[in-house]
Amino acid sequence: MRLLLLMGMLTACAAVTQDLSGKMFTFPLETNTTLVKLKTTKRDFNAVTVCQRSFTDLERSHVLFSLAVPTFSNGFLVFWNGADKELLIFTQNIYAEFGKTDYKLNTWHSICATWDSTSGLVQLWLDGLPSVRKFTRSGSNIRGSPIILLGQEQDSHGGGFDVKQSLVGMLSDVHMWDYVLSGCEIQKYVDERNFTPGNVLNWAALDYEIVEKVMVENKATLCT
Repeated sequence: MRLLLLMGMLTACAAVTQDLSGKMFTFPLETNTTLVKLKTTKRDFNAVTVCQRSFTDLERSHVLFSLAVPTFSNGFLVFWNGADKELLIFTQNIYAEFGKTDYKLNTWHSICATWDSTSGLVQLWLDGLPSVRKFTRSGSNIRGSPIILLGQEQDSHGGGFDVKQSLVGMLSDVHMWDYVLSGCEIQKYVDERNFTPGNVLNWAALDYEIVEKVMVENKATLCT
């Protein structure tokens, strides 16, 4: 009976709202099933900013953030292309490439991605350094019931996972806003000093569900 209970806990945890300050999600296995689902009531986005911190030793392609709506499996996606050594931002299935970035293995990175529907421009901020602005899609919002996942990349609305695009590593401090953050606000996030929390996803009040083997752990800090 105890074994069955433990297996059930590992398979899926009920959705909870929790302050994860000082915590991280650890994805310890390469699978096409393990993930964290993030919950929001927002259904219409005319702009997006997503910020998070990540740590991995993966050289292959892997997902960092995946938001799908019924009409677009890559409604808003942040993805590392291991073949071409580029970070990609997708909006409504159209992507922009950001090469020549200092995306090192076995290092904590702060990654922010922005998009605005009026201009259609996306921008990547890696460890506080901005990229050039690039065009993906303008004139239409990201609409519909969103499924937001960490650990797996969606090729359909809530599914179509590829084990070789999954994340093995750690994620922390995930925030999402329904507007484009200023460069100053992004720098505050990177420096972990008094920034405005996400109004769509807030790491300090995160509504999430764990599926299978993802661990919530204390984020390691360096001793001084």
